[in-house]
Amino acid sequence: MNPTITVTECVSELTGARPPVLLDVRWQLGGPHGRADYDAGHLPGAVFVDLDAELAGPPGAGGRHPLPDPEAFGAVMRRAGVSRDVPVVVYDGGQGWAAARAWWLLRWAGHPEVRVLDGGLAAWTGDLSTKVPEPDAGDFRPEPGGLPLLDADGAAALADSGLLLDARAAERYRGDVEPIDRVGGHIPGAVSAPTAGNVTEDGRFLPAETLAARFAGLGAGPGAEVGVYCGSGVSGAHEVLALEIAGHRAALYAGSWSEWSSDASRPVATGPDPR
Repeated sequence: MNPTITVTECVSELTGARPPVLLDVRWQLGGPHGRADYDAGHLPGAVFVDLDAELAGPPGAGGRHPLPDPEAFGAVMRRAGVSRDVPVVVYDGGQGWAAARAWWLLRWAGHPEVRVLDGGLAAWTGDLSTKVPEPDAGDFRPEPGGLPLLDADGAAALADSGLLLDARAAERYRGDVEPIDRVGGHIPGAVSAPTAGNVTEDGRFLPAETLAARFAGLGAGPGAEVGVYCGSGVSGAHEVLALEIAGHRAALYAGSWSEWSSDASRPVATGPDPR
């Protein structure tokens, strides 16, 4: 199924026979907590999900946003009303990173029908609500493995044998700046592919054929084995989603640069070239 949904399609489905569960995942790296924005106005019926606390485990050796414990994640989703046989639509403020993280986690955990609202809340033209819903508990129970996942060794191997894309901004890839992690640079062999290149100015994903051409130019030809990493597994999920639109099933290195760079024994490359 298409991993994104337009506002028009979402409105139609919300009044149809199988209305989706709505999850509000507003989040900003280093910004204010998204709950305040949710309380000020959200899509009617949407449940707020906290990326830092509920879509990630505690930060540590596994990175700044390691994968959550599957059982804990499942409990969060059930409280939000998520069931296996009910579609889910996730949205954020418009950047798409947080919504893509929720999409990736649910798909990885085995949910078959998850889509990201293209353009997020910024694209919504209907009324907003300040009412906090109390959904009936869902029945979703994670079965990890629905999407491919890389660890640090797997990412290093893929950089040699296939295509490993770095979804961070180009200046962080080159090592010109590193505002968050221990050291700047990139995994040797990884190719720079900033997430910003996947969307239009208003945050909507580019057409599938445009994305396919972009990734083909980066080395993702037919049958290519592709992996993605970013700073901590958030914007990387957005790139995995863009690759899905383009027709590629890509693996995510969830620990990403925050995990890789925390281990001084791991090699680091700098500059504009992969090596």
